[in-house]
Amino acid sequence: MAKKWFALYTKSRSEKKVNQELINKGIDCYLPLEKRLKLWSDRKKWVEEPFIRSYIFVNIEESNLQKALNTPGVVTVIRFSGKPAPVREEQIKIIQSILSSSEKFELSTENFEPKEKVEVTQGSLKGLVGEMVHHLNKYKVLVRVESINQNILIKINPSYLKKV
Repeated sequence: MAKKWFALYTKSRSEKKVNQELINKGIDCYLPLEKRLKLWSDRKKWVEEPFIRSYIFVNIEESNLQKALNTPGVVTVIRFSGKPAPVREEQIKIIQSILSSSEKFELSTENFEPKEKVEVTQGSLKGLVGEMVHHLNKYKVLVRVESINQNILIKINPSYLKKV
């Protein structure tokens, strides 16, 4: 049986601990992290925080999914129609490329209407295909991660885009 990516839902603020536990069990996992500047009254500090709160992705055979679910801090696997819902490999790669790019992005659960398909032709996200949307009076490229009902909005120079 082939390995597939699945999204695990974790307890709040347990993503890093769950990630380490899964690694200790020998399970291939991916916790998308982004650097954020945190401000306290006495200092500023760059910290790595989960990009998508309470989610971690595991690359595992469906028959071995119970091993991941028995990890402390894991609540459930994301399911559709009662069955574990695989996440397409391309969506994992898109998240990785967005997080490693220098482009400005944000996560949204807003329900966007389907719009015109565009492809990034230049820069660090060259080849990325998404939808052009108007959000907060700005045009952005929308990438949908359907399996966990999340959208990633990316601000990209319009000259870097072409219609698909």
